[in-house]
Amino acid sequence: MTANIWIVDDDRSVRFVLAAALREAGYAVDAFEAAADVHTALAQRRPDLLFTDVRMPGEDGLALLEALKRAHPTLPVIVMSAYTDIANTAGAFRGGAYEFLSKPFDLDAAVALAARALPTVEPLPAVADTPSAMPIRPGDTALLLGESAPMQALFRNIGRIAQVPLNVLITGETGTGKELVARALHRESPRAQQPFIALNTAAIPAELLESELFGHEAGAFTGANRRHIGRFEQANGGSLFLDEIGDMPPSLQTRLLRVLAEGEFFRVGGRELIQVDVRVIAATHQPLETRVEQGRFRADLLHRLDVLRLQTPPLRERREDIALLARGFLEQAARRLDTAPRRLSAAALEQLRMHHDWPGNVRELENLCWRLAALAPSEVIEPADLQAVTTPASPAPELAEDWQRLLGVWARAQLAGERSQAYAQARAAFDKVWFDAALTHTGDHRGQAAQLLGLGRNTLTRKLGKGRFGNAQ
Repeated sequence: MTANIWIVDDDRSVRFVLAAALREAGYAVDAFEAAADVHTALAQRRPDLLFTDVRMPGEDGLALLEALKRAHPTLPVIVMSAYTDIANTAGAFRGGAYEFLSKPFDLDAAVALAARALPTVEPLPAVADTPSAMPIRPGDTALLLGESAPMQALFRNIGRIAQVPLNVLITGETGTGKELVARALHRESPRAQQPFIALNTAAIPAELLESELFGHEAGAFTGANRRHIGRFEQANGGSLFLDEIGDMPPSLQTRLLRVLAEGEFFRVGGRELIQVDVRVIAATHQPLETRVEQGRFRADLLHRLDVLRLQTPPLRERREDIALLARGFLEQAARRLDTAPRRLSAAALEQLRMHHDWPGNVRELENLCWRLAALAPSEVIEPADLQAVTTPASPAPELAEDWQRLLGVWARAQLAGERSQAYAQARAAFDKVWFDAALTHTGDHRGQAAQLLGLGRNTLTRKLGKGRFGNAQ
C-alpha cells in the first residue's frame, strides 16, 4: 500500500518542489498551507508521515507537532525551518519530532529521510482534541547563533541530547561558546526548572576546589567558621557545569568519580553522607585522551564524563556566521551602552570573514564588536575602524613583524623613568611567553619543549621553578 505523506508549509514553492520529489519517489502526497487545514483533514483521514514548517500564519509548526503527538503518538513528524536556532531545534525534538530539516534542503536528502521515517509507522489511535500551542521559552543563549552546517548540526544534537538524562562532555577551542551550549542543554531538558550551577575548575585554587565542589562543615579547616554548601548540593535536581575539567587536580578526580558513580559524597570534615541527583555537563579545550596517556587525567573518569559528547566548532570553520553574530553583538552592545546601533560595511565584513583566523573564536568577535560600539566614530564601520580598535592580542600584521621597534620604544620609556628593575622584569616576561608557548605546543612535555627552545631540560626546569608547570613531564 502506498504511503501517504502530508506537507504543511505556507510557502507555495516549498510545497510544490517537495511534493513533486516525493511523488516521483512513489509516495502519495497531500499539501496544506496552514495547520488549520491539517486539523480539518484529520477528521476524515490521517497520514503515514508529515512534514511541517515552523513559522506559519496562525498555529505554528511546533504547536501543530504537539497536537499531532498527543493525538497520534506514533506518527513521525519532520520539522522544517529556515530559522535554525536553539528554540526551534530543541523545541522540535522536545515535542517528539522524528528529525529537524534545515532550509534550504537537498530534495534527495528529504526523500531519503522520508524513507527512513516511514518504517516506524504503527496503527494510529483515535483522533483527540487539539491542545493549545506549545510555548517556546525565552533563553539566555540568544547569541548561540549560526546558519552554517556545523552549527545546524550542533543545534540538532543539543535538541536530542537535552532530553537524555546522561552526562555530557563538551569539547572545543577556547571562546567557542561551550558554556552557552551547556546552558542550552539545561534549558531544553526536563531539569529546566531546577538549578543550573556553573564552576570553572581552573579558576579555583586546588586547595579550595574540594570545598567549592562538595562543601565543608564548620571547623573543617582554619577559617571554616560555618557550614558551606558546595556546588553539587546547590545543583541537586538540576545540572552542574564543570568548565575546564582537564585542569582538575588528580586527588579531586578520584572524589568526582565516586560522586558520578554513586551519587553521594561527604562534605569536607563531615560525617553525613549526602545524596544528590545531578546531571554533570563538563567542558574542556584540551584533548583529554592525551592527558590520560600522560597520566594526568583518570581514564575511568573520562568514561564517566564522556557518555555523550558535543563539539563546538571554531569560528574559522563557520565564517558564514560572522555577519549574523556581529550584528547581534553590535545590537547588544548598543543597548547596553545606550549608543546608536553600529553596522559593518561590506568591506569591513569581508575583512572580518576572509582575512582573520579568529584564534579567540566567538569571544574575540564579541570583544571586537563591543570596542567598535564604544569607539567607532560613525554608525557605519569601515576597515579603518577595525584597525583602530585592534588589540595587542590580535595585532595587525605590520605590528606583529615590528615587535623589536616597539620593544625599543618601551625600553627607552622605562629608562627615562629610571625604572632599574624594568630589564629584569621584561626578560622574565619574555622567557615566560616562550616557555608557555613551547609547553602548550608539546602538551606540557618539558623534554620536547626544551629541545624546541634549544635549552637543556634541567635549564628549563630550573627557570620554570615551581610555578604552574611544576607537574609537567
